[in-house]
Amino acid sequence: MRILLFTGKGGVGKTTLAAATAVRLAGRGRETLVVSTDPAHSLADAFGTKLTGAPALVDARLHAAHVDTRGLVDSAWDELRAQLRAVLAGAGVDELDAEELTVVPGLDELLALTEVARLARTGQWDTVVVDCGPTAETLRLLALPDAIATYLRRAFPARSVRGMVSGMGRQGWIDAVGRLATHLTELRDLLADPKVTGVRLVLTPERLVVAESKRTLAALALRDIRVDGMIANRLVPKAGMRRGPAATWLRTRRAEQDTVLAELRASTPTELRVVEHRAAEPVGLEALASLADELYGRSDPLGASTSRPPSLLQIRPEGTGYVLRVAIPLTEQSDVDLARVGDDLAITVDGMRRLVPLPAVLRRYVVADASVDGDGLVLQFAGATS
Repeated sequence: MRILLFTGKGGVGKTTLAAATAVRLAGRGRETLVVSTDPAHSLADAFGTKLTGAPALVDARLHAAHVDTRGLVDSAWDELRAQLRAVLAGAGVDELDAEELTVVPGLDELLALTEVARLARTGQWDTVVVDCGPTAETLRLLALPDAIATYLRRAFPARSVRGMVSGMGRQGWIDAVGRLATHLTELRDLLADPKVTGVRLVLTPERLVVAESKRTLAALALRDIRVDGMIANRLVPKAGMRRGPAATWLRTRRAEQDTVLAELRASTPTELRVVEHRAAEPVGLEALASLADELYGRSDPLGASTSRPPSLLQIRPEGTGYVLRVAIPLTEQSDVDLARVGDDLAITVDGMRRLVPLPAVLRRYVVADASVDGDGLVLQFAGATS
């Protein structure tokens, strides 16, 4: 079973390309589900049909659905709701009803991700293609399991509940926190497994969009989530031997786009495919199949490597200290900040922050120097602390 997550800056065409990929996979005999977690829900427009939260057959071996997070809060996730209620009650927050839970920050994204994982684990489909929201929403979505699980471990360790009063009892509350943390950790592991989950980053060949895409590559690497392919959409066609103002505009624009894509290819080993801008919007199965032919040719959409990328943290001894490499693709424009938080290293890249547990051998050392090379951050640890 494979999960493909399509994301990109709003308006770059990720929904259409996710739908086209699903059509190609189904056409090659794979049972395929394409599902939208984007609040805009334009997947139905791509197929030219109505969709609901229940997977519906839109073609042979191809189902499609929208994730209705509000409906999930009201009906489908009793167990998760109970865990949330128990954790909040144990923390001294009055019990919330289903309607109030809809305003808990991040709950919509968490439920959307949980629903995708549930659908994938039913065994009904060989591949689940996910039309995610725009990049910023996707990064929040993919960061949630790790962030909330870490918060639970830190805010509610077992020893902290001594003397706390809970209607379900101290042990029941501990169990509820543990179940919720386990659920979130399992979600996070599913996303980080390159044999299961891949991210396809959709962009248009413009400098601002490419710059955001590079930041997204770094932010996802910080989460140990693999981007196994990029798609440059809406490449203007070549003018050929044509003359006139329109042909001159096409040549100029195409030359600019080719330059941007050449710079992108030189900055990352991630596979990059291109799709030319079409005169007619690709809507419906036939148009999507034609788009998939241009995008993939004879190749398999799942053909990208599933080898595990380098470990986020790589450590080696050096002199009387150690060198820690953090494998994140950075650019000259990347804004990086480091801070020590107890036994964790807080890494912030372009506004995206993650607490990374330090290897045990480094916890008695301090960061003496930091630099950047082609493979990421290089941190020098020296001077064991008392």
